[in-house]
Amino acid sequence: MLTPSAITIIKSTVPVLAEHGHSITRVFYQRLFENHPEMKHIFNQSNQKNDRQSQALATAVYAAAAYIDQLETLKPTLLPVLHKHRSLQIKPYMYDIVGTELIGAIQDVLKDAATPDIIDAWTAGYGEIAKLFISLEAELYQQDEQATDFEGYQPFVIETMTTESSDIKAFTLRPADGRPLAPYQTGQYVTVRLQAPDGLWQNRQYSLTTVANGTSYTIGVKQDGSVSRQLHGLSVGEKVLLSAPAGSFTLTDASTPFVGLAGGIGLTPLLAMTEAALAVGRKTTLYVAVQDDLDRPFAEQLARFEEQGATIIRYAERNALPGTTPGRLSVADVTNIDPAADTYVCGPEAMIQFVRRYFSGQADKLHFEVFGPSLALEAPTAVS
Repeated sequence: MLTPSAITIIKSTVPVLAEHGHSITRVFYQRLFENHPEMKHIFNQSNQKNDRQSQALATAVYAAAAYIDQLETLKPTLLPVLHKHRSLQIKPYMYDIVGTELIGAIQDVLKDAATPDIIDAWTAGYGEIAKLFISLEAELYQQDEQATDFEGYQPFVIETMTTESSDIKAFTLRPADGRPLAPYQTGQYVTVRLQAPDGLWQNRQYSLTTVANGTSYTIGVKQDGSVSRQLHGLSVGEKVLLSAPAGSFTLTDASTPFVGLAGGIGLTPLLAMTEAALAVGRKTTLYVAVQDDLDRPFAEQLARFEEQGATIIRYAERNALPGTTPGRLSVADVTNIDPAADTYVCGPEAMIQFVRRYFSGQADKLHFEVFGPSLALEAPTAVS
């Protein structure tokens, strides 16, 4: 339990974090990987190079400081992070490592301004934050063990590979030991773990593109980094490691209309949601935006959905074919969405922010997921 004095000190540092948070988190990652190189096997090194990880962490630290005396209210905001931590097999002992290097980074950046009182308060505050994460993640681990009998990373065999576009392939993966797979929630993802040529283990999250079938997982992978390139270079019959499905961006069990808005590879979880919505007779509308209509992924699957009664609205910035709207999603498209529908959006962060800005329905009817570290962690909100 934090003392009133510690809470006051932490909250008083919010303006300092706003000014120096990015520098603190960049130094944190430098310290972390220098002192604990084994942690490189967990963190996405591509996001380290483009600085997204440190920006996202700075935002998270800022939010934690602002709400240090009411951390429980951050649970809805934290849920996607908790699921990702579980999928990456983050364990309690790692929080001690992170805490040591984060406090060290604060001292390195703030220097004399990091007084003993400030360091003591932040050490205690971080301890409370870590306890919350550890307890909530323990619940997710327990759910996995009970529901899936799936612990850690397990080997899967590539059963099929399908080329969907010039840079996207679909992979169907079966457990190497032939075990049956427990149901997962529609919209979830799996973490794929591969060892790079330099020996570094890397982990990436890929959405499951179909509803659960008990025998296999199917994912869509866009080739846009070292891990996806390595995956694209594999062959049928080769093995990869997977952790159990995770994620809070999931289809609600309801009879309301379903609306999906997808940008690029963000279509992948919405494919599974569309399949599930149609299976139970929900009115289904899917907006699908791509760069080039001549290189549209999952075109056959979209056509099947139309045959099953879905309304598919296509957009393309180049080479729009008949029936495709040239350009992007418009303000009118968003404001005219049925307010009774449950609306799901997945794609580039700019697209998600655009939809959030013009969405006219109730906040709890809009659900979204950002691929990669979110740079827009906000105060608690009803939006999931």
